[in-house]
Amino acid sequence: MAKTAKLDLGETTIDLPVIEGTEGEKAVDISKLRAQTGYITYDNGLGNTGACLSDITFIDGEKGVLKHRGYTIENLCEKSSYLEVSYLAYFGKLPNADELSALKAQIKDVSKIPDGIKALIKSFPKDAHPMGITSAAMVALSGYYGHLTDSDLTDKQKQEIFPLMLGQLKTISAAVYRHGQGKELIDPDTSLDYTSDFLYMMTGEKPNVDVAKSLDVLLILHADHEQNCSASTVRVVGSSKANIFASISAGIDALWGPLHGGANQAVLEMLEAIQNDGGGYEKFIAKAKDKEDPFRLMGFGHRVYKNFDPRAKVIKGYCDVVLEKLNVQDPLLEIAKGLEKTALQDEYFVKRKLFPNVDFYSGIIYKALGIPTNMFTVMFALGRQPGWMAQWKELIEQDGFRITRPRQIYQGKTDEKL
Repeated sequence: MAKTAKLDLGETTIDLPVIEGTEGEKAVDISKLRAQTGYITYDNGLGNTGACLSDITFIDGEKGVLKHRGYTIENLCEKSSYLEVSYLAYFGKLPNADELSALKAQIKDVSKIPDGIKALIKSFPKDAHPMGITSAAMVALSGYYGHLTDSDLTDKQKQEIFPLMLGQLKTISAAVYRHGQGKELIDPDTSLDYTSDFLYMMTGEKPNVDVAKSLDVLLILHADHEQNCSASTVRVVGSSKANIFASISAGIDALWGPLHGGANQAVLEMLEAIQNDGGGYEKFIAKAKDKEDPFRLMGFGHRVYKNFDPRAKVIKGYCDVVLEKLNVQDPLLEIAKGLEKTALQDEYFVKRKLFPNVDFYSGIIYKALGIPTNMFTVMFALGRQPGWMAQWKELIEQDGFRITRPRQIYQGKTDEKL
């Protein structure tokens, strides 16, 4: 017998279906609530609302668990590559050797961006924010791949989209960086793997293998994170049957917001503030403990993960590798190491589970690579794109597809007259 939840509204009582996920999450299905009772629900920020049924990503914030298609993030980072995880998210399974080889070849064939996109990027002021340029370039691709903007795509078109988007955003991101640095854009090198090619197009130099591997893992860690702000934005825009370029561009715009994608940038800005104050991080540790002081440490703790961020445990080791291989001598990184050591040992932070999160370590890695802070969110977008594409694909293929249209509780004036 199906489980139900009883809702007593005083004048009427109804039974609402209960849905249970494969990992034990439970939800009350209110899709017919308004039709049956005239009531709607109110959930500011949608933090208690399951807006979709999904097979892509599972998070247990209390236990520090992150899984993609049933695989733990630790397992994927150890045994697979960013392209394999991207394939897993989009197609629902890991690629075999032939499928992976074909994907790599397809991406290399479509990584060069159109001349018009290069011109568009160059038309922006050099101090324009990289996320604005990236978003504009992404949606502009619709003009060059019009056959992929149909409102109803075939399976063949959806297969074509996957390598195209991975290849194009990689090159766009590097081009946006080069433009901001006042340097000539560099075309892809088809002899290099995905992450190495991206670093080459940014710097003009073939990267250290261990550094490229560390960045590859960092991209995996950002690949998808359930129904966050940008993923939900991609779904909302996609629900209107807007094309993939518009939908991903919207995701980029949502990620641009400082409350979503700007966390690792905030980490570096905090480190710079500590350095400008003299570099004594101990003072700021004390400020963070002071309830009367508004200062808080950026990159410690997480809204979703109440225990520890599983991604941070993975990337910490790779962060150490990058710093060692590049032999970077930077006062900001020394401050970061001091903060990290304190947070991992100090009873105040340990008791409250305020451990360094993925944004803390990713900010340090990007800094060590010489990437400016305003490019950090573009790096985030590059990693997150396969998750956005997977969310979009799942949305348009699910039974019961419909446009997203929330309700509201009107609280304005009534019976006004002119």
